[in-house]
Parts: sequence; structure tokens; C-alpha cells
Amino acid sequence: MSEAMRAAASLYNDPRYFSESEVRIRKNKMKRQRIFRRQVCLLALASALVLFLMIFIFSSFMSDAQSDDFTPEFKYYKTVTVHANDTLWDIAKSNYSSEHYKNVNAYISEICSINSIADSSCLQAGEALIIPYYSTEFK
Repeated sequence: MSEAMRAAASLYNDPRYFSESEVRIRKNKMKRQRIFRRQVCLLALASALVLFLMIFIFSSFMSDAQSDDFTPEFKYYKTVTVHANDTLWDIAKSNYSSEHYKNVNAYISEICSINSIADSSCLQAGEALIIPYYSTEFK
């Protein structure tokens, strides 16, 4: 029975519309529709979960791979003595590694934080600075 027929039957109090069998049929139809919608939602959720897990597992396998010519580098620290007319920029440029820092300023800021230097322009001759460097040799 269509919606229009139901509306017309309810207006005229048609007994077929309100009979027990019609009510039971209508309720069963609505129940089947709810069950079908729930199953479709669960299927979509399960499919999305399986797809996410496949992508996650595949990407984790790919990210752990290393090339055959991979050589690990270790971070070490050394002490450098500041000479007359040396600037932090000159010291940083001579020890800077572009593979490990975005730019020289990032390297200088790390040196300043290691040595508790607030102003990078006030270095004194004879002062000892601790600077980081990288090496493939394990010490």
C-alpha cells in the first residue's frame, strides 16, 4: 500500500488499513528496512576498517625498510676554543651539517641552548664552547 493510499484509508477509517494483519505487515516491513540499513552500515564500517588496516600495515612495512648502503651516523659533542675575532656564525659554518639541520640558524640555536648562551654576539676569546657534530665512526 502506498503512502497516498494509507493517508486516504486513514482519513476514511478503512478497516483494511487498521486490521491486525495490515499493521503486522507494516511493522515487519519497517523492521526489515531497519535491519537492512544496519547491515549496510556495518558492512561499510567493516570495509573501511579492513581498508585502513591494510594501508596501515603496508605503510609500516615500507617505512621500516633501509637501503643496503645505509651507514648510521652518531651524534657527538666536542669542545671548541673561541679565538680573537671569532663569531658563533663562523664556528657554526665550519662544523655545520646540512643533512642534520634545516639551516645554519637551527645549528646556532642548538649551540646556544647547549652552552646557555642568551646573546650569540657576545663571545669572548679563550671561552670554550661545546658543539655537536655527526660521525659514522662509533666511539
